[in-house]
Amino acid sequence: MIKACLFDLDGVIVDTAKYHYIAWRELANELGFEFTETDNERLKGVSRMTSLNILLEIGGVNLSDEEKLRLAEKKNENYRTFILKMQPDEILDGAKELLLELKDKGVKIALGSASKNAMTILDRLELTHLFEAIIDGTKVSKAKPDPEVFLKGAEALGVKPEECVVFEDAEAGVEAALAGQMRCVGIGSTDVLGKANLVIDGLHQMSYKKLMELN
Repeated sequence: MIKACLFDLDGVIVDTAKYHYIAWRELANELGFEFTETDNERLKGVSRMTSLNILLEIGGVNLSDEEKLRLAEKKNENYRTFILKMQPDEILDGAKELLLELKDKGVKIALGSASKNAMTILDRLELTHLFEAIIDGTKVSKAKPDPEVFLKGAEALGVKPEECVVFEDAEAGVEAALAGQMRCVGIGSTDVLGKANLVIDGLHQMSYKKLMELN
């Protein structure tokens, strides 16, 4: 029986990918190379330091660990200037409506995101109160496809993994959900997210009734 839903943040509830991309592109430009939107696809669903390593690999740049930490922090500061201006109208279509419906039906809700800025974003979107647990990048040590973030979410909600459904837009996130013995709804393309139990275009296509059909 499905008792809980765990949501990724970026690409599921809100699209912050554009802000990440601009911040990474600015960093690449400073380092003297171009970073394209196609390159940016490789950063989807991975941690900040892993993203930086991919970016440096694309640019053929070698740096010390100390310099990498400085650049990762700089990228985050640039990114935060964007998200601190976010408004509730940036919530993706159907996301708030689904969260409210699930809450009304007694389904437990948690966030499972690699983002260390998740609390800031939820506060800006005025959604924080809808989540009973928030597991973000400050609370996990292993990146997706490791299931740690979702297993911690289930634990925080007091439910078993098999009682959870995860909503994810990244292949690594789908793999993390399945590795954690949870069902998964992919948000995006079946070409990328085909391993998910169900793939939809966005949360506007989801409802409590459709969720229960995954039982």
